[in-house]
Amino acid sequence: MISGEGPPRRWREAAVHDEEGVAMGVGSVQEPFKVGFLCDIVMPPHDSWDLLGDFFRSLDLAFDEALATELLDRPVEVVRRTVEGLPRGNAKVVLDAWDQLVADGCVLVIGPLISENAIPLREHIERGGFVPTISWCGSEDWLGEWTFALSDGNLTEEGYYLANLCAQAGLRRIGVSYERSLIGAEYLSNLRRACDQEGVEIVATAPIAQTAVAADGVVAALRAAAPDAIVHVGFGLGLIRINEALAAVGWDPPRYTTTAWENGFMSDEIFRAYEGWIGIEHYDEENPVGQAVLDRFEAAYGTRPEYPYSLYGYDMGQIVAHALAYAEPVAPTGVLHGLEKVKMLPSALGVAGTRISFGKWKRNGWHGAGYMVARSVAPDLKSTVLRGRLGPPVPR
Repeated sequence: MISGEGPPRRWREAAVHDEEGVAMGVGSVQEPFKVGFLCDIVMPPHDSWDLLGDFFRSLDLAFDEALATELLDRPVEVVRRTVEGLPRGNAKVVLDAWDQLVADGCVLVIGPLISENAIPLREHIERGGFVPTISWCGSEDWLGEWTFALSDGNLTEEGYYLANLCAQAGLRRIGVSYERSLIGAEYLSNLRRACDQEGVEIVATAPIAQTAVAADGVVAALRAAAPDAIVHVGFGLGLIRINEALAAVGWDPPRYTTTAWENGFMSDEIFRAYEGWIGIEHYDEENPVGQAVLDRFEAAYGTRPEYPYSLYGYDMGQIVAHALAYAEPVAPTGVLHGLEKVKMLPSALGVAGTRISFGKWKRNGWHGAGYMVARSVAPDLKSTVLRGRLGPPVPR
């Protein structure tokens, strides 16, 4: 059951009745487990892609299957809170929303999505919140005793994917636009080390705001260095007008970006802004676990959305269901230790063979040689195509 916002999910009645309609006793009454969902960005109304809708449908699918297989003996109620945190709002409302979810009785919280909100939230949790929380964010500064990640991207590792992809394509000189933010700075720092490792040279860098502003100055600065390709790093809103600036000067270089690419699934307008870019994400059609989940998703809901969020919710639901099943008791500390017992779950996202594991001081969930892939906007502007996977080091 989803509460707080949006339509309620289906869940079986807590009280069981006999044929005469008489309750079969207090032993059969079950209150659902409460799990919070904290979204720190207000999404625009969906059009071609229903990002949060598909996330919650696949989350429900995982919970329904956990009940059907008796991994769980009671349903899960998801309590939602949505606020406008950074970069467009402020971090304080994120902390307040988390407190509200805990006050509502949630024994685990999913979210927030954005690193710049997650880092102050970690400090808040460690000062006295003490409820396990799994974020989508990519910064390793989020990870701590109570703070876990199923990162929708990783600020530390994505730079190595980007440098490797450029090297595979023979693009050895790159120009980098980076957003003036914690996310942009951390991405750039890690990209520098990755380029050193892959033999790629950063010939120019240009800062840009972390919102959709004119990019003419950035494009001029990068073009002057005559790079083989350009790379954009940051939350992604700073990228939205770069194509416009490129077109104005008649320049069409190869261009790469991070999981900021997935912002395109928030609206058709943003999706079109990524035309011509190669971005990092987690959906790989050659992952048999993910395709089997989509088969069941299609049977349950009548659609087959082939992109990350129809599978991300399932992976998250699997984690939550197993943590609740392993918790002793189903209270915050018990759920914390339940999360540490989640081991080697087959992942619906990532390349074939990706697994999800946590453990003692192991707080980042995805594991595998290449759990992210490269994709681009398809010519129909309605779908995406696979453009590459992490490969071995390219000889210099």
